Amino acid sequence: MTGFPASLRTASSVVFTRVGLSALLVLIMISAAMAGQQRGQVTNLPIPRFVSMKAAEGNVRRGPSLTHRIDWVYHRKDLPLEITAEFGHWRQVRDVDGAGGWVHYSLLSGVRTVLIEADDIKMMTQPDPKSGVSALVEKGVVARIDACTVEWCKIRAGGEKGWVQKTALWGVAPDEVIE
Repeated sequence: MTGFPASLRTASSVVFTRVGLSALLVLIMISAAMAGQQRGQVTNLPIPRFVSMKAAEGNVRRGPSLTHRIDWVYHRKDLPLEITAEFGHWRQVRDVDGAGGWVHYSLLSGVRTVLIEADDIKMMTQPDPKSGVSALVEKGVVARIDACTVEWCKIRAGGEKGWVQKTALWGVAPDEVIE
């Protein structure tokens, strides 16, 4: 900064230093906020996240390609699955039992479903244990999610609708809110 008086050189250095430190602080805060939320390299959607089986049948493979061995086949449309990784057109998934593998993305849907994990769950008319019971739901039923609060989810299954406590469901995160 030759050619400028010393007082201007000092003042501009202080301004640039403050701007640089402020920008660095903002970057640190943004990266700290994002550290708790991993994103998929392909879709840039959160990992892990829940999806459902679009197809009535889907091969689960050892790795992300058609050359990898098929370990088993899912035979249930709308089954909720958790995506834990992405690679090209393949998604690594995990089911309610913790079994996992790679499934082609075309077999998956963003439609949110849950699996009832407890026996004879009361489906309530409102998200309140004191409200009326609209139906009883058996363990193993797959239901579609309409909405979720912190403690309850409004679901649909077999022509019935109502609210079920989240603790009885698999396919939604404990702190997840769906509107």
